[in-house]
Amino acid sequence: MSHDEDHITSTSEKLVRMANQIAAFFHSKSREEGIAGVAEHINKFWEPRMRRQFFELLDSGEGFDELVVAASARIKRPISPAEADLKLGLKPSPADIAASQK
Repeated sequence: MSHDEDHITSTSEKLVRMANQIAAFFHSKSREEGIAGVAEHINKFWEPRMRRQFFELLDSGEGFDELVVAASARIKRPISPAEADLKLGLKPSPADIAASQK
């Protein structure tokens, strides 16, 4: 395993661990407050890159706490750089188009 693969794995593990720590705090609240609290925290404090990776991990079935999974419907999905360019009326580069199709 390369150093880059180690970094990717450890970054993914850290992201899952952080989300689950947030959920652990909110388990002391009612379920509705917990779901809202997890979503609000991630929306406020996680940058788009982190939220993008969060959804990639969620979609791949990583080990998220059930409260995190329930809150995911309220977490803002960040748009890709190519989508951002389109919103600004800019034509995406071929590299951006290829990256968004992965």
